Amino acid sequence: MTINGEKAILGARINRENIDKNLKVCYNGKIVPFETVFLYLAFNKPVGYVCSRRAQGSAPTIYESIPKKYQHLKTVGRLDKDSSGLILLTNDGDFAFKMTHPKFRKNKVYEVELDRPLEPLHQQMITDYGIALDDGPSRFKIIKKLEELPFEDRKLGRAPSSVSEKGNSQASYIVILSEGRNRQIRRTFAALGYQVTKLHRTNFGKYELGNLEPGKYAIIKP
Repeated sequence: MTINGEKAILGARINRENIDKNLKVCYNGKIVPFETVFLYLAFNKPVGYVCSRRAQGSAPTIYESIPKKYQHLKTVGRLDKDSSGLILLTNDGDFAFKMTHPKFRKNKVYEVELDRPLEPLHQQMITDYGIALDDGPSRFKIIKKLEELPFEDRKLGRAPSSVSEKGNSQASYIVILSEGRNRQIRRTFAALGYQVTKLHRTNFGKYELGNLEPGKYAIIKP
């Protein structure tokens, strides 16, 4: 074992202060990693980007928009290529687990636009009973107008506004979801004959997108 190229002596200690000063420790010629500083980023994913580390076909990866020093961070959950909005990245596995495991029930808020207005019966079916999918029933809150948000849901963060300002306002909704299954929102509406034409996440637990521009990131606190 070597420390900064010199053979380690018996009793040598490596503390946090030394690690923060980029101390290089090697064993059998390989660097021993020390991940003691946890990082947390919020990223506004644009439509057309994928959350994997490698590009998929012509679709670029979000890591192309993040500085190299942060590219070792992993996404906390994912958004599909055709979706946009808030993505969290971290090297803290415990944080990622608590944000994504169903037992912690972290609410996520989405602005959703459909190809046509949602029938009241279909809205009630999704909200009250759930829709049967291949991986189990899917149930979530659907709200047509911002002022209809219950008080406890307003505490999720910034009130989404672009739903009423852009696109087809007659077929635009706020979806509040506590699960995180693959393409769950799209599959749920598709089961009833609707196509999701826009899906944009604005909130994830206590974190909100705010004024973060597409393709930009911000450092956040856990």
